[in-house]
Amino acid sequence: MELGNKIRALRYKAGLTQEQLAEKLGVGAQAVSKWENSVAMPDISLLPSISGVFGVSIDELFDLSTEQRLNRIENSLDIEDDLPQDLFREYEDLLRPLMAEEEYKQRATDLMAYLYWHRMNAAAQKVKQYAKDSIRMAPGEKKSQWMLAQAERHSVWDWNISNHNSAIEFYRGLVEKDPGTPLPYYYLIDNLIADHRADEAEEYLGKLRSLEGAGDVLCKVYPAHIALARFDGKTADSIMEGLLRDEPENSGILFEAAQYYAKKCDYRSAIDLYELAYEKDTDRPRFIDALQGIADIWQILGDYGKAAEAYGRIVDSMIREWGMTEEVELRDAQGEHARLLALARKQ
Repeated sequence: MELGNKIRALRYKAGLTQEQLAEKLGVGAQAVSKWENSVAMPDISLLPSISGVFGVSIDELFDLSTEQRLNRIENSLDIEDDLPQDLFREYEDLLRPLMAEEEYKQRATDLMAYLYWHRMNAAAQKVKQYAKDSIRMAPGEKKSQWMLAQAERHSVWDWNISNHNSAIEFYRGLVEKDPGTPLPYYYLIDNLIADHRADEAEEYLGKLRSLEGAGDVLCKVYPAHIALARFDGKTADSIMEGLLRDEPENSGILFEAAQYYAKKCDYRSAIDLYELAYEKDTDRPRFIDALQGIADIWQILGDYGKAAEAYGRIVDSMIREWGMTEEVELRDAQGEHARLLALARKQ
């Protein structure tokens, strides 16, 4: 049913005249008549008010299919920095019943997680802003510093808080229940390495290598990181140097080597390898992780001009290769580019 007919049907159901509906919406009765006769469409800014008057969601005004509604939610979360409370509730109410339907269960559950992650991330931005303001006023007080550490995922000194055992137990349970699916092994091994649980990481790496579809690159570089987890830098360096010698054109190996040297604070080597990884990547669109690494290192080294240049390349890639126009990630990258340029001008 087209929008004009939908508005007419909802108006009849609500027992409203065109004049009464127009009054509620702050428009003329002639405008409502034009909508219902498909002569004109309501301005997009009026859709929340129209849906509110009739007690339906905006999606219901357009008679969207379930798949279209799910796509609309995902696109909205991709584009919006923050969602108004009424829109958040609308999405939540739409997703909750779909989580019980077999056809849509997985995707609806995934989007519900995305919806709450989106809210968490939006709230974290506000925590960062207000906590930093509070800390500047009272740097000797701990409360806001703790909140900022949580919002920005700062390093935490206390092992009982910083260890990753919760994640390890979750992913260990997944691989034990479904040992043939590779992806959970990576998260399990990552967290084991982060906690220096090298023997366990090596055990699960052996299981991962036996699976069809296991990633070749990470299976090759994990041994170097496991050696580092044992504080055996010499063996770790030898493994990574051998991979670079054997596969100098492999963009995946180059990228992981850059990651390895960045973690060791060998920043110049890391930048060179990130550049090579980005150059050798033949896929289009290319992931921007290498450029992000370059930008982060230049900031660490205090060269904001070169960091801004790297962010300019990130913005260019998002627009030219990824076709972004108004996504949150693009706006964030543009904002970071502008911030770094401003810092560079002060140097």
